[in-house]
Amino acid sequence: MQKIYFGMGCFWKPEEQFKNIKGIIETEVGYAGGYKSKVTYEEVCQGNTGHAEVVKLSFDENVISFEKILELFFKLHDPTQKDMQFPDVGTQYRSEIFYENDVQKDLAIKFKDKFNKIYNNKVETNISPIKNYCKAEEYHQKYIEKNRR
Repeated sequence: MQKIYFGMGCFWKPEEQFKNIKGIIETEVGYAGGYKSKVTYEEVCQGNTGHAEVVKLSFDENVISFEKILELFFKLHDPTQKDMQFPDVGTQYRSEIFYENDVQKDLAIKFKDKFNKIYNNKVETNISPIKNYCKAEEYHQKYIEKNRR
């Protein structure tokens, strides 16, 4: 089993998008890439912790390839928007791939280059090693699923 962390705007939507894809074992929302090891939603929203809202995916690479997951990442949000995903604005909503190893890093760069050609070199997605990930508060987990009416 592998893990990858994606910043794609507000973390509720990508968690919902990925949770039922065959090969995705688990989704979890949290915060990554900032200066502190533990943060709260309120701190992240202030915009000064350096964290992004992320969806953490645990997946079985024998069922779904990392390449397929990267393809979905670039298609399920707008990677050309800097520090936002409409209508949410702020650095915590940036497009970012947080990788765990060099294989993930190399493939993320390859896919960013591929999509940069499609989007005329306008892709704003950052590619960074995972650091200071912490799980978001329980009320954020499976938020859309819990709040369907």
